[in-house]
Amino acid sequence: MKTEAVVLRAHGGPEVLVRETIDLPEPGPREVRVRVRAVALNHLDVWVRRGLPNLTLEYPHRLGSDIVGEVDALGPGARTSLAAGARVVVSPGTSCGVCERCLAGEDNLCRRYAILGEHVSGGYARHVVVPDTNLLPYPGELPFAQAAAVPLAFLTAWQMVVTKGRVRPGQTVRTQAAGSGVSSAAIQIARLHGARVLATTGTDAKAARARALGAHEVINYATQDFVAEVKRLTSRRGADLVIDHVGGDVLARSVLAAAAGGRVVTCGATAGFTASVDLRHVFFRQIELLGSTMGSKGSMFGILEHVRAGRLVPVVDRVMPLWDAREAHRVLEAREAFGKVVLEVD
Repeated sequence: MKTEAVVLRAHGGPEVLVRETIDLPEPGPREVRVRVRAVALNHLDVWVRRGLPNLTLEYPHRLGSDIVGEVDALGPGARTSLAAGARVVVSPGTSCGVCERCLAGEDNLCRRYAILGEHVSGGYARHVVVPDTNLLPYPGELPFAQAAAVPLAFLTAWQMVVTKGRVRPGQTVRTQAAGSGVSSAAIQIARLHGARVLATTGTDAKAARARALGAHEVINYATQDFVAEVKRLTSRRGADLVIDHVGGDVLARSVLAAAAGGRVVTCGATAGFTASVDLRHVFFRQIELLGSTMGSKGSMFGILEHVRAGRLVPVVDRVMPLWDAREAHRVLEAREAFGKVVLEVD
């Protein structure tokens, strides 16, 4: 069938995103075609658009990892419980489903793991075909735009805070760039688990929103030394858990902000891929430096139940038409958003 999409055929600025009519194959065995209703942006979209080392795309390529919509058609052998018209959330990661990692519930460690919108085409389209194992229950009556703000950011934050970070009640968690999708999710997840949250952000306006979201203390890194402030707010102890998705020189300072025996979990490098860390702080203070990418499909079920019950709330900064994807990318790159920028698909 044919469907309309926003695609790229070369790397570059937002101008490489163009609206086209594309050919979409019919769903194959154990696949489902989804009528996309909303797709949220992530910084991953920007990185893929600009170009990543060792990333080879099949053109035309569609960005978009966070997809929600309705079941449109079932391929042969797809789960019969998925009725046409049923609202669904699409899990952003795909895997082989049969290897040791997948069967152990660690599908994000599968050697064939791929992320929609990065390694394979994603949801910047009216329709998308995905494996039936990627369809997750819809969280109650949540509007499509809000539901689209959940998958990648909350899954990433859950793995960082809960799975890798092993957060416990009474601990102190420091998150950075509080206006990002991952940090706006991490603030809530840490609070849900009884932690004290110290957030950092670069503007007073975003600081106010971080407090409203649940951060106990907010540090403006544009005017304050966040390491010194974390130390002051913890009586020189430091944070038990530091959530880092900035990388670069900030990662080294995140290590300094951690308590002895604490954990620094990193999932990104928007400030640069290379960090110079003083290893004396790592081994002498016994700090765990942990890498994290996405999370297991199984974790999404609990996350979506928390969202359905209102214990976790996706943060949407603005909703725009899919066909305004160029402007949406500009907003994200300019750091004008607090929370997610979501594209609606008419």
